Amino acid sequence: MKQNKIRWLFVLIVLFSGLNFFHSVEVKAQVVDLDRIIPEFEAEIRKTMLEGSIPSVTVALVAGEEIVWKSAYGYSNIWARTPAVTSTVYLIGSTFKSMSMFALLQQMEEGKFKLDDYVSSYLSDFRIRDEDPNNRVTFRHLLTHTSGLPVDFVPHDVWGETVPPPLKDYLSESLKVTMPPLEKVVYSNMAYSLIGYLVEKFSGLPYKKYIQENIFDIVGMKDTAFIPRRDMEERLAIPYLLQSGEYVPAMRMKANVWPAGIVYGTITDQANWLIANMNNGVYRGNRLLTEATVEEIMTRQYDQFAGPISHGWLNETTGYGLTWWISKRNGNTVFAHSGSVPGYTAFLAGDRDQKIGIAILSNGNRAHPHLYHLAKKALDLMERYRVNQ
Repeated sequence: MKQNKIRWLFVLIVLFSGLNFFHSVEVKAQVVDLDRIIPEFEAEIRKTMLEGSIPSVTVALVAGEEIVWKSAYGYSNIWARTPAVTSTVYLIGSTFKSMSMFALLQQMEEGKFKLDDYVSSYLSDFRIRDEDPNNRVTFRHLLTHTSGLPVDFVPHDVWGETVPPPLKDYLSESLKVTMPPLEKVVYSNMAYSLIGYLVEKFSGLPYKKYIQENIFDIVGMKDTAFIPRRDMEERLAIPYLLQSGEYVPAMRMKANVWPAGIVYGTITDQANWLIANMNNGVYRGNRLLTEATVEEIMTRQYDQFAGPISHGWLNETTGYGLTWWISKRNGNTVFAHSGSVPGYTAFLAGDRDQKIGIAILSNGNRAHPHLYHLAKKALDLMERYRVNQ
């Protein structure tokens, strides 16, 4: 009975959102035929929300240097029946890791280090414990989850009595390898916390300030923040878990590894970030990294670890570039990354050759396969219905 109740709730949500919350953006140049794409894609969104029990999603399609369409579906707050809109704020999770990677590589381009340098050579406040002096961790290892550092997370209830320690204190206490580099891929939030510390050390700026000035501001990400502004809180989607057929709000959390993805944003900002990566590190004429560095980012680094990644994305060609997942699909290079904490799932995917991509944010819990399905559907439709110019 409870399952039927939930299913009918979602039928109402999806139908209601389809009638009332469609939102589109005008384009400067019609590079894809939206009149043919959107009806088919919207039907797939509604179906996927039902199948995945996803309370709400916001979606943006990009082509070239433009957001060509964006829309929102469902409820950001089920209890209050608050409809999701394209300015709804979600936690973007590990999609933020690619921004941390850009920040670190900006420091590399300033000559602060080289990609295959040993990280330990640049640490003075603490060391990487249990590191083999004959097989040390490099910056490339950090950016490909092959460093031997553990996953780690350590959540703290936002309204609880504990808080994450300062980054230096956390790393001083916890930084320790559990295996030699390149033994296998182990997804490491701790590695990206170390990256945050290194950005601070190299730049001489607090990490959050550096990211704001050198990533968010440059890419026009006006609604992305480590701590939501008050006006962003008003638009914040509630994270939900599905338990015994009932929706239960998830714990709002901070984490010791906050530089790995405890960041909030909107679908517009996510789409802007996708555009910057799809266009070789340039956003609206502002270059964040050189073309050569971006080419390295978008190249699969270790062939021995090739194969479907994170809940099955995408195929046997998939593997880590520098942070981004890199795949070959229909002969084209596709980069992607997901993000999730309890009650939120995000996804970004872009085709470098076709210059098309999709950004998705949701308050669905562990909704990865469903968002992956929508991403592949969108890329197929956009490639199929390109406009000859």
